[in-house]
Amino acid sequence: MDLGTLSLLLLIGLFVFLALGMPLGFASATLAGAVLIMKFGPDLLFRDFGRGPLAVLAQAIYRQMTNYVLISIPLFIFMAALLERSGIAKDMYSSLNVWLSRTRGGIAIVTSIMAVIMAAMSGIVGGEVVLLGLIALPQMLRLGYNQNLAIGTICASGSLGTMIPPSIVLIFYGLVTETSIKALFSASFLPGFMLASFFIIYIIVRTRLNPDQAPLPEPDPDDPPSREKSILFGAFLTIIAIGFSGLLLIRALFQTATGGNAILEGVDPVPLAMVSDLPYLFGVFLGGLALLQFAFGRERTLTSWHMGKGLVAPIIVIGVVLGSIYGGITGITEAAAMGVVAVFLITLARGEMSFDVVWDSLMRTMKSTGTIIWVTVGAAALAAAYTLVGGPTYVANLIIDAELPTMGVILLMMLIFLIMGMFMDWVGIVLLIMPVFLPIVMRLPVEEIGFLGSIEPQYVAIWFGVVFCMNMQVSFLSPPFGPAAFYLKSVAPSHITLTDIFRGFLPFIGLQLLALMVLLAFPQIVTVFLG
Repeated sequence: MDLGTLSLLLLIGLFVFLALGMPLGFASATLAGAVLIMKFGPDLLFRDFGRGPLAVLAQAIYRQMTNYVLISIPLFIFMAALLERSGIAKDMYSSLNVWLSRTRGGIAIVTSIMAVIMAAMSGIVGGEVVLLGLIALPQMLRLGYNQNLAIGTICASGSLGTMIPPSIVLIFYGLVTETSIKALFSASFLPGFMLASFFIIYIIVRTRLNPDQAPLPEPDPDDPPSREKSILFGAFLTIIAIGFSGLLLIRALFQTATGGNAILEGVDPVPLAMVSDLPYLFGVFLGGLALLQFAFGRERTLTSWHMGKGLVAPIIVIGVVLGSIYGGITGITEAAAMGVVAVFLITLARGEMSFDVVWDSLMRTMKSTGTIIWVTVGAAALAAAYTLVGGPTYVANLIIDAELPTMGVILLMMLIFLIMGMFMDWVGIVLLIMPVFLPIVMRLPVEEIGFLGSIEPQYVAIWFGVVFCMNMQVSFLSPPFGPAAFYLKSVAPSHITLTDIFRGFLPFIGLQLLALMVLLAFPQIVTVFLG
């Protein structure tokens, strides 16, 4: 059978199995066997035992399942489950709400900011949408917010875990394509926050143009005036700066005492821990103390701490996870484990830890990880089988022979990602499509990538990974199988239907597509934080 016919049958078979409701992992594994039988004959199972095509499939699955970084995925899921069951997220929401309670659309803005913080802690989309649906949706509906605005804000913001590190989508992309995960995290910072800012700007503009969509709550007599609240917020930021600079100062002094920051040829300097950094760290620490003492005063300092203390635990968790990665202390997997320990200790210190909390979090982790693992096994088998019969080369030649311009090829890939994202889980798309598409992108003329900008050759794989993740952002909201809709439906009031939820998505899907076009037009955005 020629490769064209086989590829067409494979695509049709995949959609038929998904339409019948077969799990993606089993559908992929079944098709992997079918591909090998169609190519090598029905006696494949009874000859060359331990060698041949089946051995290649087994090696591909083993290679995926024994990758050390894969361990970070259940750890991040466990951390998200603990955060969901503890009161950390609720306190964070309350603290953010204190600062923005008198702002038009403030609850929706608070929800988006909270989603960014949650994404930077764990990067698990499902947990974020459910948590925001439990905390923010009742509050917005009670205050009379437009239902579509509330729904769209929660689901679109809750899916930011796809883009903002430590994103599991980026981890999987790095595993499959052998791209530096740390570099992918650095590259996705700006695009992730750009997308979050699009959501916030849209909320502000929409609620200013139509104030009825976001009524202001009744004023609290104990709520300080706007000017005083701004001063108190400045005091709280000063407290955070003092704590952060103090920890960095202790670290720098320790490195200096142990010789860990010695200047050696061929060794990168330790970030913010060199002897030359000590005066700046001392200056920030002492300057912050002086501001609290002489500018804000003791009473304002205590009030600001009381108003913002709910943000301290999330900041600590983010500092532990991302700080350990970018500080050169640990790798991705170890940082995930440290994050779990940090959340566990914080929850224990708050008196919220119990056997039920741990057990429920472990069960959620087992279910989510099991789903991901089975999809990984099936998709890895199908990708290996299709590669074995020469499928990637066939598809690559097909696209290249079409003689499309460089950006035409990339736009075609984006369209395929968008369509596949409407029906398939992102894990399957990474494992099945990326081994075919990335080699094609790497062969394109690098100077023609980007509509209004360009990118350096060594960053092409990283840029394509970030663009892919932005595409998967859209897939979480895309009907008919947008996962975010079903996550929210599981905790939404009964009068909110799936049709209502998908209707609320429409403006936010437009914003996601706008962010995707920005990345295609200006690919150099992803290199801002790459040294």
